[in-house]
Amino acid sequence: MASIAFIGLGNMGNPMAANLVKAGHTVLGFDLVTENLETATRNGVTVMASAAAAVKDADVVITMLPAGKHVLSVYADIAAKARKGALLIDSSTIDVESARKAHDIASEHGLLSIDAPVSGGVGGAEAGTLTFMAGGSADAFARASPILEPMAGRVVHCGDGGAGQAAKICNNMILGISMIAVGEAFVLAEKLGLSHQALFDVASTSSGQCWSLTSYCPVPGPVPASPANRDYKPGFAAALMLKDLKLAQEAAQSAGAATPLGAEATQLYTLFNAMGHEGSDFSGIINFLRGKQS
Repeated sequence: MASIAFIGLGNMGNPMAANLVKAGHTVLGFDLVTENLETATRNGVTVMASAAAAVKDADVVITMLPAGKHVLSVYADIAAKARKGALLIDSSTIDVESARKAHDIASEHGLLSIDAPVSGGVGGAEAGTLTFMAGGSADAFARASPILEPMAGRVVHCGDGGAGQAAKICNNMILGISMIAVGEAFVLAEKLGLSHQALFDVASTSSGQCWSLTSYCPVPGPVPASPANRDYKPGFAAALMLKDLKLAQEAAQSAGAATPLGAEATQLYTLFNAMGHEGSDFSGIINFLRGKQS
C-alpha cells in the first residue's frame, strides 16, 4: 500500500480520497476549506497543515483543483519538496497548455507525472466508478494505474503529457452538445403532445440513443437516477459544464479547429449560468430551452 498526498478535497476530491483509504492506502490530505478537511477526517484521511507537509513523505501526490493556475501554483510549491521518485497525478480539469507546463515542472525535478482528469461526476467519485483519461509516459501510467483503480471504473492511457486533458474537453464538448440536443427533442415532443416516456422508449433504442438520454435523461421519470427527478440537484453543475466548454473553445481556437456546435453550446450554457443556474445540474438547461426564466 502507498502513502498518498491528496491536495484538493472538495466535492470530487473527498470521495476519491475516501475510496483510496478504503483500499488500504495511507492518505494525507490538504485543502484550504475547513469544512472539507472535517469531511476528510471523517473519511479516514490524515489532515496536514499544508500541501508541502502532505507531500513530504508521500509516494504519490494527487491534485484535484479548480483551474490550471491553481495546479501550476501547487506544483511550483511542492515539486522541490516531494520525496525523490514520487509520482504526481493531476486529476483536475484544466487547459492543455497548463497541463503540459505541470509536466515540465515535474520533469525538472526528476518526478514522473500524469494528467488524469475524470468523467463520472460526484456520483462516480462516491461509487469509485470514474473514468480516468491519462496523459503521460508509459512508465508514469504504469505506476499510476494501480493507484487510480480504487477510484475508477476505467483507466485509459490517451497519450503523452496533456493528452488526458485533451480527451476530457473533447468528451465534455460532446456531452454539452448532446444534452442540448436531447433537451430540444423533449421540448419539441411536449409541443407535439408526445409523452416523455414514449419519446424515451423510442429514442433510447434507436438512432437517437446517447448517454445524455439513457443515463441522464433531462425529464423526470424515464431514468429514476437522473437529476431531473431531484429538481436538478447537481451531479455535474452547469458552472462546471460551462468551464469545460470554454476550455474546449480555447483549445479549438489554439489548434485552428472548427467547432460550431461546441461554440453554440458554450453560448447557451453561458446564458443559462447568467440566469442564476450555475449551481443547478447541467441537464436543467432543458428549462432554459422551454423559455423558463427561473
